[in-house]
Amino acid sequence: MRSPLFIMLLLVALPSAGAATTLGISETHFTINGRPTFLLGVSYYGGLGASRASVTQDLDDCRRLGFNWLRVWATWDAWGDDVSAVNRDGAPREPYLKKLRWLVGECNRRAMIVDVTLTRGPLLPTQEAHLAAVRTIVGSLREYSNWYLDLANERNIRDARYVSIEELQALRAEAKKLAPTLLITASQGGDVSAKDLEDYLSRAQLDFVTPHRPRDKSSPARTADATRRCFPQMEKLGRLAPVHYQEPFRRGYDPSHWEPTARDFAADLQGAIAGGAAGWCLHNGGQRGAPGEEPRRSFDMRRHRLFDQFDAEERAFLDGLVAVPASGSARP
Repeated sequence: MRSPLFIMLLLVALPSAGAATTLGISETHFTINGRPTFLLGVSYYGGLGASRASVTQDLDDCRRLGFNWLRVWATWDAWGDDVSAVNRDGAPREPYLKKLRWLVGECNRRAMIVDVTLTRGPLLPTQEAHLAAVRTIVGSLREYSNWYLDLANERNIRDARYVSIEELQALRAEAKKLAPTLLITASQGGDVSAKDLEDYLSRAQLDFVTPHRPRDKSSPARTADATRRCFPQMEKLGRLAPVHYQEPFRRGYDPSHWEPTARDFAADLQGAIAGGAAGWCLHNGGQRGAPGEEPRRSFDMRRHRLFDQFDAEERAFLDGLVAVPASGSARP
């Protein structure tokens, strides 16, 4: 029996499966096939290493539960298994680029959106390689309209991930040259300031913002206000855009200090919706401190599919979801 504690009404629209799926934007929310839609998703980072049978089962479970998007990395190497769709020069890397095309096609049939993420670092060490990777990914997926591109994961962090705003401008221009209607973002580690919004929306001309909020036990209670603060700042810029939470906190990130529960996931999702966010993700990954960091969840799906790796708290959160079709999310 479901506990009322976890039951939520979600602003989720699931178009009929089978037809072509198109992601769009209307002011501060997303649309799917023209219909305002809150994006409810899951991390699926190492998805290119999962078997096709596992992916198919996971996608069917996503659809059944009301999830309509997932985040896959095109540059991913975990526990010695490199499943990147591009090589270190940004050129095609098979069979993983074909696997990415197949996955996006399967999501297209199910009216689901795919976040394809690149990250600067050992797997993509230079701007030249990064530009080539953009050309490879966009060229390969250009026939589909059910995906968006995260140019650079947590690009503001001053380590190997760092990508300057000037570099983002060039990466964005390269992608738009090949696919003018493709939606493009670049994710940020931490909340976004007024200066960050100016950089992303005015200077880099990204289509929406993807802040990765702080990961501590007070975070869920602050999500609504953190979201609301973005919109007056956008209005000053003369540019409204969605705020999309593609990577919130997760289980196993820092269990010695805080291990989020089903209540925390529920509160964070509710806060995102209340604050006017355009989407939210059930983020998941390896269990730090555990033998082999298992369950590894989306970080490693070679032996077990994602939905078979969720623990009791994640399952309690999933059991409490009630997907109710609606017109979409709206700013309060």
